[in-house]
Amino acid sequence: MVSYNQRPINYILGNSRKIYVFATNGDNIDKAVVESFGEEWLRFQYFTDEMIDMWAQDYFDIVDEKVISKESYVLDIGCGTGRWSKYLSSKVKFIEAIDPSDSIAAADNLLKNIDNVRLTKAGIESIPFDDESFDFVMCIGVLHHTPNPQKSMIDCVKKVKKGGHFYCYLYHNLESKDRFSKGIFWMGELIRKMVSGLPPKLKILTCEVLAIIIYMPLILAGRLLMKIGLKNLALKMPLSAYYNKPFFTIRNDSLDKFGTRLEYRFSKNEIEQMMINSGLEKIVISNKIPYYHAVGKKV
Repeated sequence: MVSYNQRPINYILGNSRKIYVFATNGDNIDKAVVESFGEEWLRFQYFTDEMIDMWAQDYFDIVDEKVISKESYVLDIGCGTGRWSKYLSSKVKFIEAIDPSDSIAAADNLLKNIDNVRLTKAGIESIPFDDESFDFVMCIGVLHHTPNPQKSMIDCVKKVKKGGHFYCYLYHNLESKDRFSKGIFWMGELIRKMVSGLPPKLKILTCEVLAIIIYMPLILAGRLLMKIGLKNLALKMPLSAYYNKPFFTIRNDSLDKFGTRLEYRFSKNEIEQMMINSGLEKIVISNKIPYYHAVGKKV
């Protein structure tokens, strides 16, 4: 494993390991957002291997043997429940998984039988490892929830070895969607701005209701179109990525969508430029859902 480059502030005794704690604050982190994700992942932390494998087929389609191997040292930044670390644990040598929120306890539960993953509580601005220490660094669904996503990406890429790879997933801005989909999205944005400021328990309850009255009608309509043979039309519908997802995932993503007060969205070109600005080349941005996930090689 990679050695810490600073002394921990404290440690937490998890159910299966000791978790060292480093600074979780900074100029480029929103404390309320971190707390919200801690609440979310402690609520939605029970993932089966089948669920993780199903999602991973979508997220890791552009990560092959040229990017990771059994000799790879990996850094998972903003690991949440640790589901992506669990997926990759059998494919790489060792993973350092960090998160600034209380979701680190959920990751401890999910990864309790995984020996080649170490958990650390730390933020992006206080990553406790030397620069250029890792063959592969991933930051999935995190950067767009920081005040300055470009700075966050640069901080992440610093930890990648020269010749190593950085992988990320950032929300897209619906640049290729039709007016109907964009209209649905902006209605959702208005709802998010109201719901995300509610007290935690009321916010969770509201998002559960929204999963039923907003997500499910669109998803069921799309599933019906698929069933009667109108696949092309169905795939143009909002929320088409959820047609094969269980209700657990829909509830989880409703809280993720409507319960988070800070998020940015990007075009494909903007993400590519951010990666170039961070010192990456040979950038590949997948054309498949979820939009956009990308990988680049450090110059």
